[in-house]
Amino acid sequence: MSSEKKIDQTILCYHCGDECKDDSIKIEDKLFCCNGCKTVFEILDQNKLCNYYNLDQTPGISPNLNFGNRFDYLDDTSTIQKLLDFQNEEISKVTFRIPSMHCSSCIWLLENLYKLNNSVTHSQVDFLKKELNVTFNHNDLSLKELVKLVTSIGYEPQILLESVEEKNINKASQTLHLRIGIAGFCFLNVMLFTFPEYLGIDSIDSFLKNFFITLNLVLSLPVVFYSGWEYFGSALKGLRKKIINIDFPISLGILALFGRSIFEVATQSGSGYFDSLTGLVFFLLIGKFLQEKTYSYLNFERNYKSFFPLSVTIKLDNSEKSIPINKLMIGNRIVVRKNEIIPADSILLNGDGRIDYSFVTGESKPVDKVSGEFVYAGGRQLSSAIELEVIKEVSQSYLTQLWNNEIFNNPDKSSESYFTNFSNIVSKYFTFAILLIASISAALWFQSSITTAFNVFTAVLIVACPCALALSTPFTLGNAMRILGINKLYLRNTSVIEDLAKVDSVVFDKTGTITQLGKSDLIFTGEVLNSLQQKMIKSLVRNSTHPLSIKIYNSLESEELFPVTKFDEIPGLGITGVVYGNQLKVGSKVFIDGSSEENKSGTNIYVSVNENLLGYFSITNSYRKGIGEVIKEIGTKYNLSLLSGDNEGEKHNLLKFFNDEKNLHFDQSPEDKLEFIKSNQKAGKKVLMIGDGLNDAGALRQSDVGIAVTEDISSFSPACDAILDASNLKLLPKFLNYSQSAIKIIYISFVISFFYNLFGLTFAIQGMLSPIIAAILMPLSSISVVLFATLSTNFIGRKLKLINKGGD
Repeated sequence: MSSEKKIDQTILCYHCGDECKDDSIKIEDKLFCCNGCKTVFEILDQNKLCNYYNLDQTPGISPNLNFGNRFDYLDDTSTIQKLLDFQNEEISKVTFRIPSMHCSSCIWLLENLYKLNNSVTHSQVDFLKKELNVTFNHNDLSLKELVKLVTSIGYEPQILLESVEEKNINKASQTLHLRIGIAGFCFLNVMLFTFPEYLGIDSIDSFLKNFFITLNLVLSLPVVFYSGWEYFGSALKGLRKKIINIDFPISLGILALFGRSIFEVATQSGSGYFDSLTGLVFFLLIGKFLQEKTYSYLNFERNYKSFFPLSVTIKLDNSEKSIPINKLMIGNRIVVRKNEIIPADSILLNGDGRIDYSFVTGESKPVDKVSGEFVYAGGRQLSSAIELEVIKEVSQSYLTQLWNNEIFNNPDKSSESYFTNFSNIVSKYFTFAILLIASISAALWFQSSITTAFNVFTAVLIVACPCALALSTPFTLGNAMRILGINKLYLRNTSVIEDLAKVDSVVFDKTGTITQLGKSDLIFTGEVLNSLQQKMIKSLVRNSTHPLSIKIYNSLESEELFPVTKFDEIPGLGITGVVYGNQLKVGSKVFIDGSSEENKSGTNIYVSVNENLLGYFSITNSYRKGIGEVIKEIGTKYNLSLLSGDNEGEKHNLLKFFNDEKNLHFDQSPEDKLEFIKSNQKAGKKVLMIGDGLNDAGALRQSDVGIAVTEDISSFSPACDAILDASNLKLLPKFLNYSQSAIKIIYISFVISFFYNLFGLTFAIQGMLSPIIAAILMPLSSISVVLFATLSTNFIGRKLKLINKGGD
């Protein structure tokens, strides 16, 4: 790479590409515009990170290294707590907004912060949101030092203690409105001053004619250099990185019109094309405005209120009540059982906290908490039930952030959309093809008419803009995701729709998935339980979120609860704990005394106190309404299997739904379920796993698509790809059909976009399409594809009765 880059004798900085005043600041043959850029280069060079300069030419940002006391406020403990997302004895997590982030080099450097300081354990960039998430050891690196480190390499965080981001968004929107206003005002006045020419009236007074032409020129300047500057700025940034982006042909078209108009005015050979020029920019901005409005209407931002059917148990006097998580308020006392997620920052009041923060940090080592200690949202309680007092509101995006954490994605699953990658690649090469077509067309017309050549060149560049191609995938999948959300199927991201469309095998869990425990009968066989025994059993099962535990808890009438110590839950077997010195066990016969199950006529849950078997609860399974029709309908198109941790007592009933006995698998441990999924995938099958999110976490994570079915409990699991409200399990066949239809709509959108560009190019090459008409057609093509995607997904949704005829 040449270190000294000269354009018209201008020296450019090796780091940031800005103009250097002289060649006094340099390292060997590398020149820098300031000591800040030089310092950043030295930091990168010392840490062997100069590959940064191989990703893009002059990718850096000139930093301000004069910190002074700018960051002293980060020494304040209360301020630090407001900024941090999470903190324990060693690790802290923080999210910074980095407005100066602009290219792939920025991402690479910011995600390699650990090489600059080994106290940074992990850093991840969300480029679309311009956010940087950093995990660091606060014992070795303070938040203040971390901010200085990030600032020293040219990416000063925008630290917002209040909600300032909305103001910034509004400011950006106001700028677009101002650009449109100026372009519209100038366009209308240029048309007014050009009106005599439209009517073919020759001006007698040459002075007036030249005066109006001059006014048109003056009015076009703010349109080109202010209203249209965003296109030029974007194109220039791309060129500096040797990339021709989507704004480059648009900028070229504007410059072609402007240059041709200036030439005619300067040589007095014509009045120019200022009406077409100003109209072009005006309609381009109008199209951009309409696209943004349409996109904001189809808002795909997910938050806990609309995408998580979670509830939380709050304590009122001596009773417990389940409420929606969005009703949770500061000051509420909540009960969190084993394996439940803590929904909000809280103070531990009662019980022994054993908190697993791996959802937040990725580290599986649990943290012990005692009464009075602070507990962060996102932790999972591993021991017996605890009581906490909420001290912060539930974050609208925090659970979504946990759900999207890469730690809980199957490494074999690709988070990138095939269609998104395809459209991005096509858009890239499409731009080069259009440039070539525009140049050849203009050259052919140049011999007969220079004016037509300019018009053809400009019209081709504008009308063939691949915006429609790029918009078809996000709008189709985004709107489909919204419609599925209306029907209480909440997806992790839009790529899950693509995976659902590829599924060829469906695996069901039994208990809590196809069975409805809330309506099943519960009978206790054995010794008559006295009041004390009932209280102890209820106190023990209260700590578990398993559907059978909840069934037993609700069946016992005792209101008084005892503290439980040494609580443990063995998935697929049972639970154990100590109540006032008494060892209780609730679970399978094998778990209780090591012997095999004798009664195989139904689901039995045995109970023992101090190794003394008291009896067992018999549960008659009640299958969900319409589940038989659902399974039979799915069975006509997909390979079906059932995995159950219970015995074969329900085999006769299940054969009514599953025709082949070979598809029924009983006495399955969580490990068995996981291995079953793996074996199917090795056979080349695309597997959809449907479970309750508890004992099925491993299988849900391993499957190509994992759907957790939930009722009125907090069974949120980051291992799943989707959460389905149990009441809508009957809609599963429609969800699968709808996903396949959404993929077909994307293909049709691609075809429409292709034929539109082919149609527009045909007229543009023949000189039958003026630049201003092309400017109107370009946003219309994008909007038409968006409308097609939206209307088509809505139409299919109504056809499948996923949308009411009266609306959503």
